[in-house]
Amino acid sequence: MIEFLNESPLSEPLIFDSHAHYDDNKFDGIRDELLSEMPNHGVAGLINCGCDVCSSKTALSLAEKYEYIYATAGIHPENIGGGTVEEIKTLSRHKKCVAIGEIGLDYYWVTDNKEEQKKLFKEQLELANSLCLPVIVHDRDAHADTLELLKKYKPKGVLHSFSGSPETAKQLLDLGLYIGIGGVVTFKNAKRLPEVVAMLPDDRFLLETDAPYLAPVPYRGKTNNSAMIYFTAKKIAEIRNTSVRNILALSKQNAEKLFKI
Repeated sequence: MIEFLNESPLSEPLIFDSHAHYDDNKFDGIRDELLSEMPNHGVAGLINCGCDVCSSKTALSLAEKYEYIYATAGIHPENIGGGTVEEIKTLSRHKKCVAIGEIGLDYYWVTDNKEEQKKLFKEQLELANSLCLPVIVHDRDAHADTLELLKKYKPKGVLHSFSGSPETAKQLLDLGLYIGIGGVVTFKNAKRLPEVVAMLPDDRFLLETDAPYLAPVPYRGKTNNSAMIYFTAKKIAEIRNTSVRNILALSKQNAEKLFKI
């Protein structure tokens, strides 16, 4: 059995997963079965994000194979050397490429190449703006530098898997950006995130999985998939005192607007 799908409480097409990685090797052996079944468990759409040229090509291949899947092209800060910005530009011309991403800064794993990371981030922000495409931004332990560059380039897009404070969220909202919320909001140690979720405008949040990672409670530690967004939406609905259906519908509407789907 593929974890969770056989007991999904949602059959209506209300889930839009704005950030997943189905090219990850954790899906080897179950990928086609899982993606073929997803629309039967409430998933209306998902965006498979590239992290370098190779994974961006795979994301686009998945988007060609499955009507409900869209893709992005970009070079993640942990994948410096995984292709050129010119190659990303070529891939971004594909009709199902909806954003430049996953791009940004990560000072958690590597701290001795900050300038190189910032240079790559700048180049990809410039590319997105020149193509009128939104960006999907990764920020880990690099809030100040990420915010500085976003203020400078003012792209359209989303801050994926947001982990900052309500104050930082407000600054991003003031720039016109969306906030991506995933399964972490269901974790007991997610102390600031519920505050952020409570203050977000209805038209400025997206739901995401980051599959295969960050599965929500009660599946924490398992291989995440887009159908599990139901549990993330359930927690957000509790925080915002509304229905799961409303949260899912708003997120889907917001994603379709941002990515012009």
